[in-house]
Formats: sequence, C-alpha cells, structure tokens
Amino acid sequence: MKIDVTPARGGSKRIPPKNIKDFNGKPMIAWSIEAAIASGCFDNVIASTDDEIRDVELRFGAEVPLVRSAELANDHAGTTEVISRAKQWVLDKGYDVQSVCCIYAAAPFIQFYDLRRGCEMLNSGDWDFAFIVTEFSAPLFRSFKQLPEGGVEMFFPVNFHTRSQNLPLAADH
Repeated sequence: MKIDVTPARGGSKRIPPKNIKDFNGKPMIAWSIEAAIASGCFDNVIASTDDEIRDVELRFGAEVPLVRSAELANDHAGTTEVISRAKQWVLDKGYDVQSVCCIYAAAPFIQFYDLRRGCEMLNSGDWDFAFIVTEFSAPLFRSFKQLPEGGVEMFFPVNFHTRSQNLPLAADH
C-alpha cells in the first residue's frame, strides 16, 4: 500500500487557522489533498489532524481515520513523529505499507504531475526517499538573519563583497 499523509493541526500561531483559510477559492489544505488524489500515486490519502480541519479534509476527499493525540498536536511535535504514527496506524490495521509520502497542508502550489514525477524518480532506483526542492531566486550566500536586538547580519559574511552572479547555486555547494 502506498499512502500519503498530510499533517494538519489546528493550532498555527503565525496564521490561525491557516490550513483551512481560503486560498484562491478553496481552503489551503484542499490544494494538497486534491493534488495527492489526482496524482494517482497513492492507495490512500490520509490527513492527520486534531480539530475542525477534519470536516474540510473529508469534504475534499481525504481519509481521516485517526485523530492526533494532544502530544502530537502541540507546537513542538515534529513531522516525523506524526507521519510515523499514521504509518503505524495503517500497519496495525494489517496493511503492508510500501511507501509513505508527506504532503504539507500549506502547499497550495503543489501539482499532481510533480507528485507523479517524484514517484517515478523514487521508483527508478534504489532510493529510500525523494523530496521536492527548488532554487532560490537570489543566492542564499548573500542572505541575512534578524538579530534578537533588532539588527541584521549575513549568514555568510565572507561573501559580502562577492558579486551575486559569482556565487554558487545552493545545489553546487
């Protein structure tokens, strides 16, 4: 069995409740669920949640067979633990799990054909996992971080005088 697990808790602090906020006419999570279903890569599209998001997930075609425990729905719960719990639930039901995919709820630009391509790449060799990456629009070697006291500093100060076109792409480094 090939499953997709979309983790979506209700307690976002930065943008409450981001996973069900309208994004171009649909709840944010609907885009991830619909892409997973349309890709045809998965036997089951499972959402892992802890609150009212469940109704939205079901409406857009996800299965919501288990509710996340409070321990896995807090601000410090990691994705790995959430995905592992969903996988274990499927195994406990007696199914053989061949692969598990994690598609985040707040990924409205994900496309079904990208998922298909990822599945093809994963199946093309002896790979344990695949993930989506993209190039930054500007070299990350000239990036800054905000300091607690209010200023900023470069992550890579050695590159302060280097022209951006002379910096390597992240994939080259």
